[in-house]
Amino acid sequence: MQINSLVGKKIYQKQGFLQDGRRVPLTGVNVSGNLVVQIKSQDKEGYNALQLGIGIKTKAGKRETGHSKKAGLEKTLRFFKEIKVDDTEGAVLGSEVNISEVFKAGDMVDVTGTSKGKGFAGGVKRWGFHGGPKTHGQSDRHRAPGSIGQGTTPGRVYRGKKMAGRMGSDTVTLKNLEIIEITADGVLLIKGLVPGSINSIVVVKKIGENKKFLPLYKEVADEPISDDVQQVEGDSRSSIPDDARPTSEPEANEPAASLSDSQSSESAQNQEISTDLSVDSSGDGQVPIADQNDQKQEEKKEEDK
Repeated sequence: MQINSLVGKKIYQKQGFLQDGRRVPLTGVNVSGNLVVQIKSQDKEGYNALQLGIGIKTKAGKRETGHSKKAGLEKTLRFFKEIKVDDTEGAVLGSEVNISEVFKAGDMVDVTGTSKGKGFAGGVKRWGFHGGPKTHGQSDRHRAPGSIGQGTTPGRVYRGKKMAGRMGSDTVTLKNLEIIEITADGVLLIKGLVPGSINSIVVVKKIGENKKFLPLYKEVADEPISDDVQQVEGDSRSSIPDDARPTSEPEANEPAASLSDSQSSESAQNQEISTDLSVDSSGDGQVPIADQNDQKQEEKKEEDK
């Protein structure tokens, strides 16, 4: 059994960036919760198909309630869609369809939905008419449709003529869209915009695969270092061998010199230096500088006399 379509609900529209830097529009379609409500076989109905249902309908009629009870469901489903398959082998009533067995990232799909209703619209808005001229005396022909047919022959308006009327609320299919990603909660991120308003029902049908698929760009955040990693780093630092540690630390066997002993040794050295400088050098036959100055002054006095 090969299922190629699922029923989903359009839940949001946003944008994203591919890995090559292109910005693309994205539509989120929730396809989780597809249940098999009915199995149609070649022997009984003449073709093989599965009827899928999605959602919950609170105010349901007797026929809808009975149809869901036949599948063993306690609640009545909201929307039903028949999907043709090659064979019905392995299908179980009331079972949920696995999304990964139907879609994957890179698949090309067709999305069918009901477009938004616009109400009564003119030809310019509905069909893109250009309107009449704005000058040369044309005062009320700016958005008029213009001629809608010939004269006497055929003398009528052809069926299907593009004119003003109700716009929207039509079944629209957008083809060749691409599934960029499938989230963990069963949401298909489809590249492009799909018909319908938010929370409207759409049908997603797989038609092929894109061989040049590019996923979305995702930033990788730097994770903070956990306590376990820090503890491992601390253990590795503490496991340094003793012979590899710096030798500036004093060994435990040697007694540490006190501050008072070092200060006393420094003061004793300073005293020895000062006494050496103050020793009289007369023993070497030299006269001190102060005595030489006194002798010179006395000699000058005698010469003056």
